Amino acid sequence: MAATLNGRIALVAGATRGAGRGIAVELGAAGATVYVTGRTTRQQRSEYDRPETIEDTAELVTAAGGRGIAVPTDHLVPAEVAALVERIEAEQGRLDVLVNDIWGGEKLFGWNTPVWEHSLDDGLRLLRLAVETHAITSHHALPLLLKDPGGLLVEMTDGTEEYNRATYRNSFFYDLAKASVLRMAFSLGHELGSRGATAVALTPGWMRSEIMLEHFGVTEENWREAVAREPHFGISETPYYVGRAVAALAADPEVARWNGRSLSSGQLAREYGFTDRDGSRPDCWRYLVEVQDAGRPAAPEAYR
Repeated sequence: MAATLNGRIALVAGATRGAGRGIAVELGAAGATVYVTGRTTRQQRSEYDRPETIEDTAELVTAAGGRGIAVPTDHLVPAEVAALVERIEAEQGRLDVLVNDIWGGEKLFGWNTPVWEHSLDDGLRLLRLAVETHAITSHHALPLLLKDPGGLLVEMTDGTEEYNRATYRNSFFYDLAKASVLRMAFSLGHELGSRGATAVALTPGWMRSEIMLEHFGVTEENWREAVAREPHFGISETPYYVGRAVAALAADPEVARWNGRSLSSGQLAREYGFTDRDGSRPDCWRYLVEVQDAGRPAAPEAYR
């Protein structure tokens, strides 16, 4: 993907870690200038209380070949988002790619906990972080994205529309949040498509984020040791895989063909020919349906 996005300006909202970081770095590797936002900086942590910072992400973007610019932003505060967009317009005069990857809900949902037993405060906070932030960011950033034709909005979620439509996702609040983001991309496809821009929903597969690696007690270098504990983890992918999916979409002159659709990293890898960093091409959502959810023995290599 080298040098295919030279001169392009991207905003990855929620780029502190995980998919947001992988996307920002791969956009940078393709030559883009990438504004990276989040609440955790080297001076202050969010309630996640994790070590990753937006400054770290910006440096990784620059090291990859782009230009990373870290801007501390709470996307629940409209004034902060408005100021962020004003800064991008003042410094760049344009915005070509907007990635809404704000999440922040890892500690706020209970697995298989019915709504009447779930913490209401946590559930409502999750919805604010996962849904309201995306709406606020789109409200303020899309006018700049629409200044020039060909803009791309990527709504990041967990699960394809087809999979989530038929599958209960963890809890009422989690399920509702992910379905809402999928519907956002559909709705914004209608609002942007006639105005020369494209909106899509995009999901990674089982992603080896910092939090997931920590959960299994492994690193990216020895992640396969976790397969002994969870055999289906063999289908997992790095955050850079979905990052390459976004870079491929952003570089596609015919990206409008995807407008309003729900996409996955594995699907786009087949379409555009990119791989994960190890040269594999995981197809997680097909694997989930055909193997894991079907109760079959783990066989991830056939889907990589």
